[in-house]
Amino acid sequence: MKQGQPLASHALLLVLAFVMLLSFLTTTSVAEGSARGDASGINISYILNSFQIGYDRRVRPNYGGIPVTVGVTLYILSIGDLSEKFMDFTFDMYFRQYWSDPRLSFDRNEFGIDQLVVGAEYIKLIWVPDTFFVNEKIALFHEATTENQFLRITHAGEVLRSMRLTIKATCPMNLANFPMDSQMCTVEIESFGYTMADLKYAWNDGEKSVKMSPDVALPQFLVLGHRQRLIEVSLSSGNYSRLLADVQFTRSMGYYMIQVYIPSSLIVVMSWVSFWLNRGAAPARVGLGVTTVLTMTTLINSVNAALPKISYMKSIDIYLFVCFFMVFGALIEYACVGYTDKRIQLRKNRFMAMQKMMEEKRLEVAKQMELQAMESQEPLMSPNSFNGKSNGFRTPRNGRYHRETCVQFDNCHPFSGSHDRNGHNNPTNAAYPQHIQLPLPSLPPAKPPHRIFGMRGSDIDKYSRVIFPIMFLSFHMMYWMIYLSISGDVPDNLVWLDS
Repeated sequence: MKQGQPLASHALLLVLAFVMLLSFLTTTSVAEGSARGDASGINISYILNSFQIGYDRRVRPNYGGIPVTVGVTLYILSIGDLSEKFMDFTFDMYFRQYWSDPRLSFDRNEFGIDQLVVGAEYIKLIWVPDTFFVNEKIALFHEATTENQFLRITHAGEVLRSMRLTIKATCPMNLANFPMDSQMCTVEIESFGYTMADLKYAWNDGEKSVKMSPDVALPQFLVLGHRQRLIEVSLSSGNYSRLLADVQFTRSMGYYMIQVYIPSSLIVVMSWVSFWLNRGAAPARVGLGVTTVLTMTTLINSVNAALPKISYMKSIDIYLFVCFFMVFGALIEYACVGYTDKRIQLRKNRFMAMQKMMEEKRLEVAKQMELQAMESQEPLMSPNSFNGKSNGFRTPRNGRYHRETCVQFDNCHPFSGSHDRNGHNNPTNAAYPQHIQLPLPSLPPAKPPHRIFGMRGSDIDKYSRVIFPIMFLSFHMMYWMIYLSISGDVPDNLVWLDS
């Protein structure tokens, strides 16, 4: 037993020594790791702080030397609205700028890192290009949950600034082919104060500098693609470098076909119903014509209310105005029918009145002829007819009656005897009475007039049933052939969205 106690005590001491050694080693390794982490944090802070030594953010890199080249890339996330009334469009994008600032370079071997990724706060401490959007109306910087931008600085002094922006920019549109038009909206990027002697812009990734999300879509438009350009702008303050990113849109016809074209065509067809109604149904035909005219007027006003007040004709205006004139022509057609029937009726009434008057004149002439014939027989019946007595035909009264009768009736010769110089009848052949023939007034045609200008009211309706549909169908064919052929022009260098 006494020999076992020393062995147990020695084993306990060995275990305690091993535990103490293990604890010491663990503490040392933790301390070394902590020291390395503190040293790394101290190195990054040191780099950032060292940049500010002698750094003036008001001065561009290489001041007085070669101009700074700023590369730009765009990634369009979405396009929210394209307004014809206000001539603008809204889009959301990632906007990235690349430039070189030798004052921000550092030794990557000394610090063991290739680039620094810092927050938006440090952007306020260095020089950044004074980039602005030339055709911008409203620009929104996103700050949820923090400011949506970051900064990357490589060991060679290459700087990347990326931010998320929502821009509402102007987009001048030509609406001559509306709603079968294609529009191109442009984003214009330029330096506000630096001319080309100090700063130049370039597309950083060449032809792939502008990209669009495949999910970009609009309710009334199809996004065909985009293109990018670089131009030089000459202003009164100098020459500036400008980048242009064009987005091509084409309008979808579905909405306007359902809301405008089909209803207006049906209204025109509805106005033709009046051609089959009775000409005497004036309330029905006038009511139908006035209703279609007012409906077309309301439709035209509702379409133009959502568009700017432009001074030239749009394709939809041409279509609607033709439809308006068609329904207005249907209303005027009934007015022509009513006028024609009225004129024909007036001529009938005039014919009947003239026929009645001529019949009265005919009877009156017949009576006068009968009286004349009776008086012409009186001298032959009297024995003193040739003795110059008062009851003879040679009396002044009888002579005056004879002259008056001859004045009233042309070529009236009751006797075939001749007259002497004193105006007395020569009774040589007076004993032989001749047959009396007096001209009768001519009567109007036997049938009353039923046409005016060779047409009746029913003929106008009959011709309108054929002419109006033919005119409208012909207009439809020409309209769609012309505008569909000129509305599909796109630039040759367009980068299609699908590709």
